[in-house]
Amino acid sequence: MCRIGAGGIMGGMDTGADDLSGGGLFGDRLYDAMDKRDPEAGSLLVAAPDMPDPNFRRAIIYVIEHDHGGSLGVVITRRSETPIDEVLPAWADQCAAPAVFHVGGPVKPDTGIALAVLRSADVGAGLSGLQRIDGRVHVVDLDSDPEILDEMIEGMRVFVGYTGWAPGQLQDELDRGDWYVAPSLPSDLLAPTHVDVWGTVLRRQEMPLPLYATYVGDGDVN
Repeated sequence: MCRIGAGGIMGGMDTGADDLSGGGLFGDRLYDAMDKRDPEAGSLLVAAPDMPDPNFRRAIIYVIEHDHGGSLGVVITRRSETPIDEVLPAWADQCAAPAVFHVGGPVKPDTGIALAVLRSADVGAGLSGLQRIDGRVHVVDLDSDPEILDEMIEGMRVFVGYTGWAPGQLQDELDRGDWYVAPSLPSDLLAPTHVDVWGTVLRRQEMPLPLYATYVGDGDVN
């Protein structure tokens, strides 16, 4: 895994020992009858409505890598209060509003990952400092020159920390009903503050998942 400004993605990945038990609402008979998709780079992991771990409640994780060596992603629904320009001033103008760091997960919180959405899927091909994940979404090397992206970037997010799974661990959590795998849209990464990304993603899935979009939990009124 790279620290801010480093190149590789999975090197030295520490998957940690996240205990994400629960997710019972995603294990009901209606949900069990739905077609499921396998996780892949560029897909989303949608937390079950009754996710017991507060770090992942109503969370959406963008999957960066998923293969035989494990899985890695960043939570895209957790904003910090730290402005980008306090730490990475050269990149602040490239970031979508609000231009603050996002908390990508509990693993290695001193690690930084930048994800950029380009205006076209073709413009980043072969460009140094970019690593394509899916479609218009790329990992950005923060040691590269920000001006290279000036004419081609729609927006960027910088995440501190990430979420990782050892081989087979994510599948166990999917089988348990902790997560639902959904396709992503570039707008999910760049959503402004007022958008409930978790609810928005659920609403565009097949039934019965849209019924959970306003789920609050903890006895609150939906």
